[in-house]
Amino acid sequence: MAKISRDDVLHVALLSRVELTEEELELFQSQLAGILAYVEKLKELSTEDAEPMTSVMGLHDVFREDEPRASLGREEALANAPDRDEDSFRVPAVVE
Repeated sequence: MAKISRDDVLHVALLSRVELTEEELELFQSQLAGILAYVEKLKELSTEDAEPMTSVMGLHDVFREDEPRASLGREEALANAPDRDEDSFRVPAVVE
């Protein structure tokens, strides 16, 4: 198993802005060592014949046909506007 020191765990905790108890330090030291050991094991695998993937779920995007259709009318679009100025939405100024 990969060797992770107590200082390594404290450093990661500091970067994460997480306070750990002594028990958590020991637990995370063991868990991080296990993770690194697993990564080392994965490095032994050959990936030459593996096809690139964008999703591990095998999902594919499904798109609808882009067909023109009627849009909202001006009055319908502005019907729920909290504040309007004739034919436009009125919004608070963002630049002074």
